[in-house]
Amino acid sequence: MNQRSIVGISAMMAFGLALLPGAVVAQEKVVRIGHQTLGAFALLKPRGVLEERLKPLGYTVNWKQYPGGPQLLEAVKAGEVDFAHSGETPPIFAQAAGTPLLYIGHEPAAPKAEAIIVPKDSPIKTVADLKGKKIALNKGSNVHYLLVRALEKAGLKYTDVELAYLPRPAGAPLSKRGTLTPG
Repeated sequence: MNQRSIVGISAMMAFGLALLPGAVVAQEKVVRIGHQTLGAFALLKPRGVLEERLKPLGYTVNWKQYPGGPQLLEAVKAGEVDFAHSGETPPIFAQAAGTPLLYIGHEPAAPKAEAIIVPKDSPIKTVADLKGKKIALNKGSNVHYLLVRALEKAGLKYTDVELAYLPRPAGAPLSKRGTLTPG
């Protein structure tokens, strides 16, 4: 992501403040942003661009990190954050669960940024080899959808695998032990 994209995101968020009158605490003028270790906000936060642009308007920014998109959108639903950035799948699950969302920005899809990961010496070489295997993933995430589509394309049913729902950081040690983790 380049500097122009970062500035564009910060401008969209500043504009979004006017669209979300209940989102900003009036007395304190604090914008609460949920972010992940990946994605656009992971680039925006360390650069301080948003804080710089909002300071003349009297706003401060409060960043709160979450393990993934599903958890971010739960935070939006609970009123813990005003803005969040996630992939395309978590908002679908969130809206199906009754979370009211307002989209204020969009970025191009990055389908090659996700993969099904197995240990180097694994006997699993194709998606068809997943039959009967246990797979750890973040429920309602982009990788959840990736797995569903990969199984479908390989002629497997969703019930042909066993799922363990774990947020991204919790799943990392499992991949070292040989448990499959989409990532």
